[in-house]
Amino acid sequence: MKENMDFIGNGKSQGELGAYFGSQMDVGNLKPYIGKDGNAYVTTFKGGDPKSPSSYKTTKLNTNATLRRDEWKQLDEAILKISESRLGGVQDLISNGLVYNLGNGMGSTVLETHTMSDAMEADLTMDGISRSKNDRVNYETEYLPIPIIHVDYEINLRALAASRKLGNALDITSAERATRKVNQKLETMLFTDTTYAFGGGTIYSYLNHPDRNQETLSTNWDASAMTAALIIDDVLAMKQASISAKHFGPWKLYIPTAYETVLDEDYDTTKGITIRERILKIGGIKGVEIIDTLTADNVLLVQMTSDVVRLVRGMGIQNVQWKSEGNFIENFKVMTIQVPQVRSDQDRNSGIIHLA
Repeated sequence: MKENMDFIGNGKSQGELGAYFGSQMDVGNLKPYIGKDGNAYVTTFKGGDPKSPSSYKTTKLNTNATLRRDEWKQLDEAILKISESRLGGVQDLISNGLVYNLGNGMGSTVLETHTMSDAMEADLTMDGISRSKNDRVNYETEYLPIPIIHVDYEINLRALAASRKLGNALDITSAERATRKVNQKLETMLFTDTTYAFGGGTIYSYLNHPDRNQETLSTNWDASAMTAALIIDDVLAMKQASISAKHFGPWKLYIPTAYETVLDEDYDTTKGITIRERILKIGGIKGVEIIDTLTADNVLLVQMTSDVVRLVRGMGIQNVQWKSEGNFIENFKVMTIQVPQVRSDQDRNSGIIHLA
């Protein structure tokens, strides 16, 4: 399976899904199901409390549906199972509350944000009458493309009919695989040196944001010449670089897979402390995360605040039926509208330290 990315941005769209969802359609319309009476229905969200049945509207269709409601539930539970598995950096954003939810992910054409300059100064006087400097705050506008990430899979109607006849559960292997690919794409958007430009904006990663603070890795952490003390020196230098850029934590340290066992080596044999444990004793560092998609010999220290990075979410991972072809195959998609937004202030100060 191969993941795809379509864009909706700045009044434009790219790709089949991008054009389709530019019309603000409800994702519930892409999940037709067979009711107990044998007719086809869709259920859409009207607004209000998502947990209340009264917030949903059920509409009878004149067309046919493929799956029963319980079968849709099996597919959705498979997606939830995979989406809760290890996501690394994306999961950190969610766990730390660094999520910005769009009011209408389907209809949002672009996310417009603003940076603000450092203006105005406080004066110290005895009478309070003298006027202080009254300069104007400068705003700059930035745009973020809103992507649709999706992976296709198929359900064979003959196999589906056979499973129903035998009373077997729906085969969810393809849905699980497609979800894993969507998750991998999200993680890739944070940790690989690839940008996505569309509609006047650009999606950057931790490794290529133009304002990130770059430090030089003198020796690879898994090299024979590297010592525990030198690793700690590197981490302390990264912390100082963040402080110098006016970002004071808390931080998360991200390392590539090859460095995982290095951090399990002893830092102090007399006290039984590993290098990982010593790093976590540094003030403000809240965790060390192994990222499988992070390129070898790259280390990141990221301040976990919304002015540095956040996950812009228009729609969580969903299972939808896209379109049918032929008499024996039904096409389905696992899709999401999410994008990490790496940020800096108007003075180009960033809370991301990149050691490479």
